[in-house]
Amino acid sequence: MASLANTTAGAVAGARKISNGKPTPIISSKSLSFPSFRPSISSLKPLIPTKFSSLSPLQFSPNPSPSTSPPSLKSRLRNGETLYGIFLLSFSPTLAEIVAFSGYDFVVIDMEHGPGGIHESLQMLRAVATTNTPAIIRLPESSAVWAKKALDLGPQGIMFPMIDSPKDARKAVSYCRFPPNGIRGSAHTVVRASNYGINEGYLSNYKEDLLIMCQVETVDGVKKVEEIAAVEGVDCIQMGPLDLSASLGYLWDPGHKKVREMLRTAEKEVLKSDRKDGGAFLAGFAMPHDPPEALEKRGYHMVSGAVDVGLFRNAAVEDVRKFKISLNADSDYSDDDKDSDEKYWSE
Repeated sequence: MASLANTTAGAVAGARKISNGKPTPIISSKSLSFPSFRPSISSLKPLIPTKFSSLSPLQFSPNPSPSTSPPSLKSRLRNGETLYGIFLLSFSPTLAEIVAFSGYDFVVIDMEHGPGGIHESLQMLRAVATTNTPAIIRLPESSAVWAKKALDLGPQGIMFPMIDSPKDARKAVSYCRFPPNGIRGSAHTVVRASNYGINEGYLSNYKEDLLIMCQVETVDGVKKVEEIAAVEGVDCIQMGPLDLSASLGYLWDPGHKKVREMLRTAEKEVLKSDRKDGGAFLAGFAMPHDPPEALEKRGYHMVSGAVDVGLFRNAAVEDVRKFKISLNADSDYSDDDKDSDEKYWSE
């Protein structure tokens, strides 16, 4: 310890010089301070390619230009388009990509009846983003927590199930808006919805860009559907034919006359609302007895015609059926059949 102290003292002494008979530090305490480094745009210009060097800091930013984004679902509805979509229950990103490349106007990622949650929904959003296909997330229940987590992922729309009254609808809208206009929790500086904080205009545009959908699928909901459609912030009423049939006691017969009559009553109430004065658009799901074309003719603005699981099921069942029939068919294998097979596999 003594030798260490002597060595340290010698080092300190050696680090001094004599000035006017007094030891003076070679390095002053002032010279040891390190001011924070805050580079200016001008100091970065040598690092910026020449064609960008004249841009202002606002222009030279990674934010995507709004002009390059496709029209939102809301704007297309306001322009009078009828949109055709599909529900995704499988939570398979591969099927989601196929659907996106197929040209649907929108997809509904279904957390209410599908097996996936927030993490799986994120993978589905990324799958359809390759084609800029708009996605709507259907929540498992109408709650602030589920809405907050879903909205932070950045879907174009959100669907609340089992909305039976104007009070339910107002709560749903409040879950989508930041204080003081709602109760949505905020992490807008880091979540996907704002491009992880890169989109500086998110807070200014999020209300305008988001499509809020309320599902009316019970007798009580149909009785209040006109008032629900008139709630400020509700953009679209989604009819639920299966749950409505269950509510009427006809779960096994959604095409029953009484179910169809109640559905038509609800449709008329929504369609007579003035969308220019806060009214809602009408959305629905096609059924075997009520195909997409029929919904469009009755005035639906958004029509969902299929479910990914249902499409795959139908294709699989039909594939097996055809093979089983071929086993029982009384036909001989011919050279023509062989040529046909070879042509198929060579393509």
